[in-house]
Amino acid sequence: MSPTPTRPADVAQRFRSWVRGDLRYDLPASLVVFLVAVPLSLGIAAASDAPVAAGLIAAVVGGILAGLFGGSALQVTGPAAGLTVVVAELVGRFGWAATCAITVAAGLLQVAFGLCRVARTALALSPAIVHGMLAGIGVTIVLGQLHVLLGGEPGSTPIRNLLDLPAQLATRHDHAALIGLTVIGLLVLWPRLPGPVRRIPGPLVAVTLTTLAAVVWNDVDLARVEMPGSLLAAVHLPALPDRDWPAVAAAVLTVAVIASVESLLSATAVDRLAADRAARGDRPTTPTNLDREMIGQGLANGVSGLLGGLPVTGVIVRSSTNVGAGARTRGSAVLHGLWVLLFAVLLVVLVERIPMAALAGLLVVVGLQLVKISDIKRVRRHRELAVYVATALGVVVTNLLQGVLVGLALAVVLILRRVVWARVHAERVRACPAGREHWSVHVEGTLSFLAVPRLAMVLGRVPPGSTVDLELVTDFLDHAAFDHLDGWVRQHETTGGRVRLDEIGPAALRGDQPRPSRRIHALVPPRWFSPWSSWQARHPDGAGEPNHTDQSDQSGAPHAALRPLHVGVREYHRRSAARLLPFLTELDGRHAPHSLFLTCADARILPNVITSSGPGDLFTVRNVGNLVPADHSAESSVAAAVSYAVEVLRVPALLVCGHSGCGAMQGLLGGRTEEESHLGRWLRWGRPSLSAWRAGDAVGVAAAEDGRAEVDQLAMVNVARQVAVLREFLAARGVEPGRVSVQGLFFDIPTGLLLVLDERRQRFTSPPEQELESTGAGFVRP
Repeated sequence: MSPTPTRPADVAQRFRSWVRGDLRYDLPASLVVFLVAVPLSLGIAAASDAPVAAGLIAAVVGGILAGLFGGSALQVTGPAAGLTVVVAELVGRFGWAATCAITVAAGLLQVAFGLCRVARTALALSPAIVHGMLAGIGVTIVLGQLHVLLGGEPGSTPIRNLLDLPAQLATRHDHAALIGLTVIGLLVLWPRLPGPVRRIPGPLVAVTLTTLAAVVWNDVDLARVEMPGSLLAAVHLPALPDRDWPAVAAAVLTVAVIASVESLLSATAVDRLAADRAARGDRPTTPTNLDREMIGQGLANGVSGLLGGLPVTGVIVRSSTNVGAGARTRGSAVLHGLWVLLFAVLLVVLVERIPMAALAGLLVVVGLQLVKISDIKRVRRHRELAVYVATALGVVVTNLLQGVLVGLALAVVLILRRVVWARVHAERVRACPAGREHWSVHVEGTLSFLAVPRLAMVLGRVPPGSTVDLELVTDFLDHAAFDHLDGWVRQHETTGGRVRLDEIGPAALRGDQPRPSRRIHALVPPRWFSPWSSWQARHPDGAGEPNHTDQSDQSGAPHAALRPLHVGVREYHRRSAARLLPFLTELDGRHAPHSLFLTCADARILPNVITSSGPGDLFTVRNVGNLVPADHSAESSVAAAVSYAVEVLRVPALLVCGHSGCGAMQGLLGGRTEEESHLGRWLRWGRPSLSAWRAGDAVGVAAAEDGRAEVDQLAMVNVARQVAVLREFLAARGVEPGRVSVQGLFFDIPTGLLLVLDERRQRFTSPPEQELESTGAGFVRP
């Protein structure tokens, strides 16, 4: 359903439109989400030391109100595990009635956040802190619920629960432990079952089966869920706390902030899931309005607290289930709330049969799922593992608020350290002839006066008279650091040493300082884009001095032709290998490129650079003239590569890239196809392109109108011809139409622009950046 309009007639019209169009998608999705929500709502209420009915009230209110008034079309709201620790602390300190009042106040604060349009500021909290907070909550839930699962009572703190756990394990266990372990086993096993079976929510199956077992056993000592008789009887009006108002204010702020952050992070995750679904051909969904979502969440929390329900947030488990079940609109979330309401009113007797141990087993799994290995890997990759661990330990050892503050403080300290701290590293590369040593000094980060002592200590290890490669990868260089570096260079050169500077960062050492004699010379072009000749020429000792690791001829002299390669390999190992390694590690054992990229063997064409792609993206095939043999029955390396890409790698796109000033096209124009040579015989596959150009092919005509040289006109016609040959190749091999896209490209070397073939238009165009038209008879700029 669309956002609520102002006129009743519009409401009725949109409701009828929803019934006719999207109800058939939202209805089954809402039933699936309902089956997931009921056991989780009961379990979260039990873990929060709240009345079990409070979880159902929160599920009803969150589903209906946040569904109607929130800013996300597909997010489902309800009680969440992320607030269990906070609510349990509030219940223990202020009582349940006062906790409901705190929930109401937190909801009003969320509405104020939304009205002030500050929702996006909640996303500024470091993901390491959020994930660490959730991990700490998960550990706390597990430590407490293990005691319930084993038939005991949880302690007052997570540490007490941990210390008491060995004694609890050593006691004799009854049906409660068996029920809880059965639930855990079913939930662990469920994702590994066949797809049709997994369509039934695992938590529902686990709780239902163990409840039936408990009914069969008829164990009178088995603790079960207690309900007040009906959902209406469970409604509990809030009451104001009678003490410690500063603590109450802190509690309101804590609940509001945590609920807001969790809801907004969940909403952004749901948007990504919906976008992925739309990319597979489903109808696109409007992105979340975060400020409106904050208002909807606040309204739901306010009403939930007034009725005696738990605080609510957007829940990623229910929301992802909603997207996966095919929901189209917010109607699914609203219907799910109505199903929970009907269940709570009509089937209270079934709820009272559920063993508490079954909910405890469910919560143990939910708690473990909050500690995600993927989150740990991600924060470690971003060098924020310390923040994650500190936040999680802080939540477990102290409480949630103090744990988050510990993580936030550590995150700020690490940010300041990265801002003012420079990494300085020196290492001996090799010994050169005549006793001269070769050293490499790498400085990275902010080079200020605070780094001068460390810089002096590291530079002091460099022996006099040595050759030094000084690499500065800096974002700031202050006067003190500049003076120290310049002075050290002058002093080092007086001992007969040499210093070669490779600077990536500010221009402080590139001549901005007025000195009559400069001894530091910066390397201007970045080495990863520039050819060997542009930077090795500036380093005569690197490319020119003998390299005793080079291959040698029979006389023992190194091959001069291999020196640039060896110097380049050393630069790669020194500068780029460590940065590339994380991506290569992810790709180890997995080869799934996005496209086959067929281009000319010309050394000026850099496929990954001109497409802004990286390792694993392009399956690259190169030959002279980017030609595809038209004889599909003939054996050729091009045919083998295309077959492998389409049939084995299952790439969705084939790209053909020509370029300006192509030597192969010059050979076609110059009659090289008449030669009985390897090159002449190969270029004969380009004769159809030459004939099409001479016959006035539309692509060539458009290129001529734009003032292109004949060789470039032919190169563009050739790209269009090879696109057609590739399509014929796919059809001959029975590839279903539409599974593989074929696109022509043209790299204009003088301008550095990559142009895209449009098979519908007759000339070059420059479409807006957000549009990439892939049909036309000219080339368009992407």
